[in-house]
Amino acid sequence: MDESVDLDRFDSRRSTAYGNRGMVATSQPLAAEAGLSVLRDGGNAFDAAVATAAALNVVEPTSTGLGGDVFALYRTADGEVGAMRSCGPAPAEATIENVKGALEETDDLEEYYPESRGYAVDSDQDADDLGMPFLGPHAVTVPGTARGWEATVQELGRKSLGEVLEPAIHYATEGYPVSEIIAYYWSGAEDLFTDEHAREAYLFDGESPDPGQTVTLPRLGESLEMIAENGADVVYEGEIADAIVEEIQSAGGFMTHDDLASFEPEFVDPVSTTYNGAEIYELPPNNQGLLALEALNIAEEIGAGEHEYDTPDRIHAFTEAMKLAFVDGHHYVTDPEFEEIPPLESKSYARERAQAIGDEPISNPEVGVPNANAEDADTVLLTVGDEEGNLVSYINSRFAGFGSGLVAGETGIALQNRGASFSLDPDHPNSLEPNKRPFHTLVPAVAKLDEDDWMAFGVMGGYMQPQGHVQVVSNLVDYGMTPQAALDAPRWRYREDGTVGVEERLPKKAKLARRGHDVGVLPPVMFGGAQLVRRQGDTLAGATEPRKDGVAIGY
Repeated sequence: MDESVDLDRFDSRRSTAYGNRGMVATSQPLAAEAGLSVLRDGGNAFDAAVATAAALNVVEPTSTGLGGDVFALYRTADGEVGAMRSCGPAPAEATIENVKGALEETDDLEEYYPESRGYAVDSDQDADDLGMPFLGPHAVTVPGTARGWEATVQELGRKSLGEVLEPAIHYATEGYPVSEIIAYYWSGAEDLFTDEHAREAYLFDGESPDPGQTVTLPRLGESLEMIAENGADVVYEGEIADAIVEEIQSAGGFMTHDDLASFEPEFVDPVSTTYNGAEIYELPPNNQGLLALEALNIAEEIGAGEHEYDTPDRIHAFTEAMKLAFVDGHHYVTDPEFEEIPPLESKSYARERAQAIGDEPISNPEVGVPNANAEDADTVLLTVGDEEGNLVSYINSRFAGFGSGLVAGETGIALQNRGASFSLDPDHPNSLEPNKRPFHTLVPAVAKLDEDDWMAFGVMGGYMQPQGHVQVVSNLVDYGMTPQAALDAPRWRYREDGTVGVEERLPKKAKLARRGHDVGVLPPVMFGGAQLVRRQGDTLAGATEPRKDGVAIGY
């Protein structure tokens, strides 16, 4: 054997993908191909992003859907960095008093607080002890997806909404084979589908599909066709709106036609900071973006990225920075129209917070988690780049799996349970209020690594998302990893219970425990999928963590 050959150079099952005309990275190959087909047909990155997201609604319905919300962070070919936020609020009648009153009249609380999600309820339990329902009509907020898709292609794309929905409609009506891991997640929804419309839309002879089984979703396909022909207004003021309102109100919820019709997506200014020479852009509240920025600022202040990579010192420094960001962010971050939020992204704030970090772990900080069941929620992310120089990180989610367990009539649209992130404590910044948007875990991101070096990226998995951003950025900036290596590197995550979860392959775990951290080994699925598209000069590089069926395809 030639000893000059470095056999350890490629320790991943894949290498970085490259292209110079287009690149799509996401969690399911059929969806990635849908986006790439739109690029090849003359669309730009924004058209491809919507095509990919719509396809994911069909081929990975366990993670995303039209009944959820959508967000974007992007850099246009002419250098503009922007963001879109398309997330709906609570209904106008959704007060704390009304929700508590409805819960008191509920015969079976377990329908709202499933044992499979860690709840233990009995008929005498008070709503104050249980918090916001995890399932059911009171967890549903106004879905932002359809108008968000439409706004994306109208404001930033080149194609019509109908054109970019064609691949998704094809998969829904003509069928596709279900992959192994998606079949596994689908099977977990069988017990949650107490709603007849949900079972009719997503179960086949009463059961979830087997791996390799070809399925069609005709009801969802028909809804997509209606949106393609009539625009997003059909979801908010038309036939689909009627089905959404009827479904929620018949289950005891408060959503009205006015709640849907009044919703509009927003194009907002990103929040940003610098980290060791790179500029990182995130979504502003009501999302977790500020948590990633605060953690990066604190990490830079204490020199976290200066430690050798394979040392417990590095993980100690970064986890302590993340711990403080969670304390602040999960207390303060909510809808900024209802509460004033401190400048968590500022360098001066980070300098003040960094003083709390020493050689020993900060013990038992109070993390203001709005709903602990958000910690391990999962969703989908996609990133796209085109030959003109547009880059977009796009995230579309119903919050947890199939969402609330409700499907709107015969539309095939599963309704999200994002309202579960509200608090029923009126003194909490993220308390439930009419027309208020809940705390959102979803955070797409963009980074400028050098003058002609940009990337769109994201890491999935509830509260893993901001700490995943921190780790990917540090891997690239501090340690010079390639895009694929940056996503493949073993991860850690700070947990709501104060423990530090690590992957089995993370080195020197025992030394981290000897520093005083409560360390636990978690399976890889707990550390979030990830996608990244990077543009350096005229070259596009794509990477995806090989969780689920992730793939990066370029041409």
